[in-house]
Amino acid sequence: MSWQKFQRALAPYLFIAPFFMGYAVFWGYPVVNGFWTSLHSEQFDPGGRQWIGFDNYRDLVSDDRFHHALVNTTQYALGSIFVIVPTALVIALALNIAWLRFRGGFRMAFLLPNVVSAAVIAIMFVLVLDRNYGVINTYLVEPLGMEPIDWLGSPSWAMPSLILLGLWRYVGINSLYFLVGLQNIPTELYEAAALDGAGRWRMFRDITLPLLRPVMLFVVTVAIIGSYRLFAEPHILFGGTGPNDSALTVMTYLYIMAFQSVRFGYAAAIGYTLVVIIAILSILQLRVFGAFRED
Repeated sequence: MSWQKFQRALAPYLFIAPFFMGYAVFWGYPVVNGFWTSLHSEQFDPGGRQWIGFDNYRDLVSDDRFHHALVNTTQYALGSIFVIVPTALVIALALNIAWLRFRGGFRMAFLLPNVVSAAVIAIMFVLVLDRNYGVINTYLVEPLGMEPIDWLGSPSWAMPSLILLGLWRYVGINSLYFLVGLQNIPTELYEAAALDGAGRWRMFRDITLPLLRPVMLFVVTVAIIGSYRLFAEPHILFGGTGPNDSALTVMTYLYIMAFQSVRFGYAAAIGYTLVVIIAILSILQLRVFGAFRED
């Protein structure tokens, strides 16, 4: 009887064991080994690596190129928060209008850019942003009598180009997130506010925004994490760094250190520094949006 009880108690753990084994092999081990690598010199041969402690992290403090990549990535993150997210909210408000027709078609159209790979979108925008034959210059800039904008060759236009690409790719899916949140707000609240004489702006400020706080927290958190992990788009659009490193991101710099300079220890240190930055920003967002409040 005791053996049967032991089998019954052990059976659930045996069923879930394959998942945890795969999790440990394909996630746990790389995480631990990556941090261990960041504490060693950049030599490729594992047998020839030398323990240097936190020297790689100390070198990052004085690495001007890393600072420049961090500033560029932060600029893109700010563009995501203050350009992409508000645009998505405005579109969601428009899609939530009761009399709007073909809302299902709009939702499908907004979802499509998010299911296309980043590499395909970047290649497409290489053509869209071309200085001589690009769609934007040909149909928007030149008809206004302006000189063609060198989107991909000018340092001052590199970050706007990336934000424009992000706007096209992510505004649709974020609009759908906001739309779900809007549709879950009880209409009785708006009716009661209208009876009290509240205008549309007052209802938006006192009803819509507070009740959208969980959705807003999710969208902003995902936007910031995705911004600091940006790699494929600048790598394809600008060949990695752009003119004068104007499109250099932290992930691109990590790639350069690992696979061009063959400094795997330094690249691992960049990766774990990025993890700490994202964790700090995520905690700050939780504080700002009041995720720890019980109201």
